[in-house]
Amino acid sequence: MATYSFLKADIINTMENDSTEFADQIPYFVDKAEIRLTKDLDDAGLNNYATFTFTASSPVVSLPAKTRIVRNVNFTTSASLVGERDGIIPLLQRPYEFALDYWSIPTSVGRPKYYSRKDNSSIYVVPTPTSALSGEIAYVRRPLALASATGTSVTTANYYSEFCYNALFYACMIEATRYAKNWETVQAWQGDYVNAVEGLRNQARRTRQDDMESANSPVGSPNPLQKGSN
Repeated sequence: MATYSFLKADIINTMENDSTEFADQIPYFVDKAEIRLTKDLDDAGLNNYATFTFTASSPVVSLPAKTRIVRNVNFTTSASLVGERDGIIPLLQRPYEFALDYWSIPTSVGRPKYYSRKDNSSIYVVPTPTSALSGEIAYVRRPLALASATGTSVTTANYYSEFCYNALFYACMIEATRYAKNWETVQAWQGDYVNAVEGLRNQARRTRQDDMESANSPVGSPNPLQKGSN
């Protein structure tokens, strides 16, 4: 498993620059690279899960800190309602405007059915929850950032360094060559980065497909793909 120290040495050796001034900039290269990967990748390894509890008569639910993407929201109920099942109930995502139009009186309550992203720190649930039911949010956030120190309070390796090392390294080299004002080389590293990310995206697509079934359309429409076709 690659660590921060391994990545730092790889960058220094590739750039052939072992100056202290250059080494001091590497944490900034790594930070920018990880931010970029969080936006570009759609890996299951970036998924996180957090529990929450609805606040009765309140449609707003706070998201976990540093949430970038909400993948799924569900809640659990054992209350019996005619025509509705009990257990884990997934909420359907809809635009915020839809939620306001669908449930225009927030003080009126019912069983939640839809959720909308309200802002970067909360979602809006309609109908407004009747009671404090428990739920789960599946979300994406940046992994704990790589750090050079040792100890229990820092991260010397993370998901990117372990499973996405090439893409992480190429993204760092883009920043390193920008720092060196080597603009022509920036383009070469950019090409390597794009190829690495495309490979990771293809891997992510394959994880969403059972080999006994055809691949699903990423947009949720009827499947346009045929196995064995070009």
